[in-house]
Amino acid sequence: MYKLILEKKAIHDLNKLETKVKDRIWNKLQECKEDPFRFFEKLVEMPGFKLRIGDWRVIADIIREKEAIIVLKVSHRKNVYD
Repeated sequence: MYKLILEKKAIHDLNKLETKVKDRIWNKLQECKEDPFRFFEKLVEMPGFKLRIGDWRVIADIIREKEAIIVLKVSHRKNVYD
C-alpha cells in the first residue's frame, strides 16, 4: 500500500474547499493508496500525474520505489495547470 504525503500547498488548497468537496477528494485519495496507477493519469506537458474528481484535479508525484504518493496541488480544473 502506498503512503499519502501532502505538501503544504496541497493542505492549504484542501482547507480552502467546502467540506463536501474536501471529503470527496480525500476519500478518492484513500482509494488510490491501493493502486495509484489505476486512478492517476500521466501528465503530458509537465512531470507528474493527475487525478480527476469531478471538476477538481489533484496533481501528484508517484514514487514506486518508496511507494509514496506526494500530493502537490489541489485545484479546480480551469486553474490547476497555471
